[in-house]
Amino acid sequence: GVPTYPDVSRYWNIIDKHQVNIFYTAPTAIRSLMAHDDKYVTHTSRQSLRVLGSVGEPINPEAWEWYHTVVGEKRCPIIDSWWQTETGGMMITPIAHAWELEPGVATLPFFGVQTKLFDKATKKPLNPPNSGELCIADSWPGQARTLYGAHERFVDVYFKQYPNYYFTGDGCEIKENGYHHITGRVDDVLVISGHNIGTAEVEAALDHHDHVSESAVVGYPDPKKNQGMYCFVTLKDDVEETEELRKQLIKLVRDMIGAHVNPDFIHFAPNLPKTRSGKIMRRILRKIVEPDISNLGDTSTLTDPSVVDDLIKNCPRIKRA
Repeated sequence: GVPTYPDVSRYWNIIDKHQVNIFYTAPTAIRSLMAHDDKYVTHTSRQSLRVLGSVGEPINPEAWEWYHTVVGEKRCPIIDSWWQTETGGMMITPIAHAWELEPGVATLPFFGVQTKLFDKATKKPLNPPNSGELCIADSWPGQARTLYGAHERFVDVYFKQYPNYYFTGDGCEIKENGYHHITGRVDDVLVISGHNIGTAEVEAALDHHDHVSESAVVGYPDPKKNQGMYCFVTLKDDVEETEELRKQLIKLVRDMIGAHVNPDFIHFAPNLPKTRSGKIMRRILRKIVEPDISNLGDTSTLTDPSVVDDLIKNCPRIKRA
């Protein structure tokens, strides 16, 4: 259900009522709760909690810190796990109280899991510390072996890119200490005037602003630059949408990433289209800004389909009749 109904304390009240030990959710849900006053968390006990978990997409450091400090009161380790439906279980994950945590970092591969980075352009392996495309070097228990009725597609998607390796489709930075920072899906990369720009990096910069609750960045076709950058931004409670704030966000992105990264649109949106599990449906956002609103696809899994209508209504790239 929606984490803010009947009020923003819903999760924490359920934890107290049922003495929940382990709370596991998506970064999107965490960011949406951050947008509200901390009192919705702090007026509850949450003393039954032992472990907090994050899954579904990379968690930005600001959300991690809020989750750790406000929800977990700095006593509950955060298990920021990376895995996929196809892997059958966690592949990269901290072990509670076993080693040091780092905000926004999934830490180390689980026992027996062998990771490998590859360069997207040359297809050659990379030695850490480095950033590249994340692959798995050997089999593990729980690994998917086929797609029902589409084995050839299974081989093409997961094993043809890098022969003898499982291709995850995710980008990753492996640090000097061996910690793995998942940077997001490799297809979530914008190519603007010859520069490859990861949308997750831009979202992390936007989320760094004190007034921003969460953001989603997508690309759209641009005849001059190949792609343009469109940023959906949800602000925290009682923050006013102003032109000055828009300029601040553009400057923040340029300062944190580089002068070549310049958002073309900052679209203030009270809500973003999300599934019931809390994932932002970027596929729908891409269709809105392309614009290709006649091909939005299935919206029945969204918690609130009316959000899409509001975004379409306020999107400057959609020509009005």
